[in-house]
This record gives sequence, structure tokens and C-alpha cells, in this order.
Amino acid sequence: MTDLQSIAPRDKAEILAQALPYIRKFHGKTMVIKYGGNAMTDPALQADFAEDVVLLKLVGMNPVVVHGGGPQIETALNRLGKKGEFIQGMRVTDAETMEVVEWVLAGEVQQDIVGLINQAGGKAVGLTGRDGGMIRAQKLRMVDNKDPSIEHDIGQVGDIVSIDPSVVKALQDDAFIPVISPIGFGEDNESYNINADVVASKLATVLQAEKLVLLTNIPGVLNKAGELLTDLTSREIDGLFADGTISGGMLPKIAGALDAAKAGVNAVHIIDGRVPHAMLLEILTEQAYGTMIRSH
Repeated sequence: MTDLQSIAPRDKAEILAQALPYIRKFHGKTMVIKYGGNAMTDPALQADFAEDVVLLKLVGMNPVVVHGGGPQIETALNRLGKKGEFIQGMRVTDAETMEVVEWVLAGEVQQDIVGLINQAGGKAVGLTGRDGGMIRAQKLRMVDNKDPSIEHDIGQVGDIVSIDPSVVKALQDDAFIPVISPIGFGEDNESYNINADVVASKLATVLQAEKLVLLTNIPGVLNKAGELLTDLTSREIDGLFADGTISGGMLPKIAGALDAAKAGVNAVHIIDGRVPHAMLLEILTEQAYGTMIRSH
């Protein structure tokens, strides 16, 4: 990494000037950011992320953060002596696990992120899907990948019925940065654990966001040879599903991203959260630092 002191003033000015067209283009636009992976557990990367979010807000964009918390949930369950179980990339969530999910996500993780953003000079507000009746959900019916006649019961894992973004809009218009835990509620007021990538994708669609940015632990979508694919259309992605290039934990991530792109979110970026300030580099420069999925 280049030491910032060693960059000549002229080059620094050049770098800043390069961001201008992007700042102009995205002014007043909504960016939904899914925050997860290493970017979320490494203190230096946490600070970078918070600074990026605050900077985007200060130059006139509207960042909305949706966070995950898989590793933190795993740690909490281990402390209670519970073993996490996954079926087709989704966490099986019984009533006890759901309680843990709620206090880890909405208590610990969300408040940590709110604190980091506030420390970096922003005004973050933590929400769950219950706040303002934002995320209505129902039990996810998971059909087996190989045998469609089999259905897996994965407990209190939710499928989004509808999203009412009015609470997010109200906060955005008032200089606040919403930080959302992916928990929804059902018609009997029961809680549901929802995949954070899915929440981010649906929210981006409902808010008609300019961009959906997914921070992950990989450089982006890789081809079979392990090379980064920087620019993909929805048609190309369908091909990667079909030939098995995209599988496992990437499936819900990319499927949600694809839905968002098809539903009018202009660009979806899958970027490496392990790169310091990856988000600023992806949004405010020409250089592609991850995979961009275009809506057409």
C-alpha cells in the first residue's frame, strides 16, 4: 500500500478531482450497502467502513446500511453450547436460536455499527424490520435443490412479504444514516431471521436505489479459472448459475443482487470488504474493485 504522505500534492488533487463526476452523478441518490464479512470484524476495516459511509452522506448521497452477523451469532450460540446447523446455505433457526439472533443482531452488532458511524462524524440510527412496520415476513418454505418434492423446515427463517420504507425515507431526509438489522415480523407478531443479502436487495428495489453494494469476503464473482469478472449483465449471470460457477453461499447473494438489478436498481456491486475503503474506490473512481452487475 502506498503511504499517503508520499503522494505528491498534484496527484492528490488529481485523485480528488476524479471523484467529482461521480459525486455529481450520485448526489441525492440512495445507496443500499450490505455490510458483512471481514469488513465487519477487523477494527481497522470497521473504521474505514464508517468513514466511507459518513463521507458518502456528506457529499450528498443517502447511504442505508443493512448488516449481517453470521460469525457473531455463531460465537453467541457456541457460548450457549448450541451448534449452528445450515441447510442449503441458510441457518436453521429454532425459537431459542431466534432469541440469540435478535439480541446479537439488533443489540450488539447493530449498536456497534451505529457507534462507529457516529464516531466518524455521522448520525446513525439503528432499526429492525419491526420499526415503522418496515419488514413483513412469513416462514420461508425451502424446497430441496435436488428433489423439489422435499421441503426443509428451517424454523423461524423468513421470506419477505413486503417492505414499507417510509421510516427509512423519513430518516434519510433528515441527515440520518439508517442501520438495519435483517429481522422481520409475521402476522402474529412472531420474529423472523432473514438473510441480510436478501433484505438489502429487496430494500434497494423498494427504495429505487441507484446502487446496491454488497461487501463480502471475496474479490467479487470469479470465473472457473478464479479470475475476477468485473462487469456482468443479468443474462451472463444466468449462464454462471447454469454451469455451476456460482454455488453455495454465493447463491442467495447473487440471486438477490440479480433480482434487484432486474427490478430497476441501476448497478449492483459485489466488492471485497477486506480492501481498505473498498466502497469509496468502487463508487467514486473509474477503477473496478469488484463485480458490477448492470440492470441491462
